[in-house]
Amino acid sequence: MPEVLIIEDDAQIRKFLRISLEANSFGVHETRSGEQGVALCAELAPDVLILDLGLPDIGGCEVIRRIREWSATPIIVLSARSDERQKVEALDAGANDYVTKPFSITELMARLRVMLRTASDPDRASASRYCRGDLEVDLARRRVYFGGGELHLSRKEYDLLRLLVTHVGKVLTHQQILREIWGQAHSEDIHYLRVLVGNLRQKLGDDPTRPRYICTVQGVGYRLIEP
Repeated sequence: MPEVLIIEDDAQIRKFLRISLEANSFGVHETRSGEQGVALCAELAPDVLILDLGLPDIGGCEVIRRIREWSATPIIVLSARSDERQKVEALDAGANDYVTKPFSITELMARLRVMLRTASDPDRASASRYCRGDLEVDLARRRVYFGGGELHLSRKEYDLLRLLVTHVGKVLTHQQILREIWGQAHSEDIHYLRVLVGNLRQKLGDDPTRPRYICTVQGVGYRLIEP
C-alpha cells in the first residue's frame, strides 16, 4: 500500500483527501504543521508528499527546501495560490508538481500515480540520519550531536557535513563541493575548502591521518565513512 503524507492546515481538505486516498488504497498520514511535516517525512519515509504552501508555522517552500536537503520523496504542491511566480518558486525549491485549488480528485489521483512511478527508482531515497561513533547528524531537524551533546557548527560547516552525509560512502570532488557550498564562481578555490574541512575536523576531533569520519582522497576530494 503506497503511503502518502499530507501537510495541510485546512482540516476539511485534510479530511476530504484522507477519505479519497484511503478509498483508492493509499495509506494516509497527516499534519497541519510544516515543522512536524518535515519530522514525519523523516520518520515515515512516505512514497509521496502532498503539501499546502500556506502553513501556520513555516512556509511550504521552506518545507520543500528542508526535505530536499536529504530526501528525493516526490512532492505535489496543493495550493490556492495560482500566481505564476509562486508556482515557479515552489518548483525551483524542489516540488515535482503543482495543483491549484479547487482541484479534481480524479486529476490528483492521476498525478499521484505518476509520482509513484517516479518514486519506484531505488536510488531516490537518502538517509535523514547519520550515526557513527560519537557523531549523530539529524538532517531533518538540522541538528548535529557529538559526544552526547549538541555540536554547534557554522552555516558552511553544516552545509559541508550535510553534503557528505547525503552522499555517504561516495567520493565528492573538490569542485563538486565548492560549487555546492560557494557557487560556480569559486569552483577552483580549493584553499577555501581545505580551511573549512580543517575546521570541521577540529570540531569532530577527527585526525586526518587516522580518520573516523572524513577521509581525504588525495588530489580528488573527500568521502564520509559509512556508519
